Amino acid sequence: MKQIFNTNNAPAPIGPYSQAVKANGFLFLSGQVAINPQTGELTQSSISEETHQVMKNIKAVLLEASYNFNDVVKTTIFLTDMALFSEVNEVYGTYFESSSNFPARETVAVKGLPKGVNVEISMIACKG
Repeated sequence: MKQIFNTNNAPAPIGPYSQAVKANGFLFLSGQVAINPQTGELTQSSISEETHQVMKNIKAVLLEASYNFNDVVKTTIFLTDMALFSEVNEVYGTYFESSSNFPARETVAVKGLPKGVNVEISMIACKG
């Protein structure tokens, strides 16, 4: 049995998918990009601000499903340029309470991302 989660505090899906799906205690979050859910506009003034918006969007989806960053077990970061890795990594790390509780992760370079963004992040969280 699966449960679908969507919140107005994160950007609405731009295709046939849900923001998150819960199954057997796992929460699978679709990739988030730096769309401000209040304005519908992209946040791209800097890669740091772009990453913060992505993480805020993820946090909103996690909270909607009663999860938080401490429940995240796996992350995938997609970057259009690996030269952005250091700045993205720095911002990403600030959303976790303890360096001993980081999830597993991979970061991959891709040719392009939706809406011309520089970073997209997806996550899997688990409780119980």
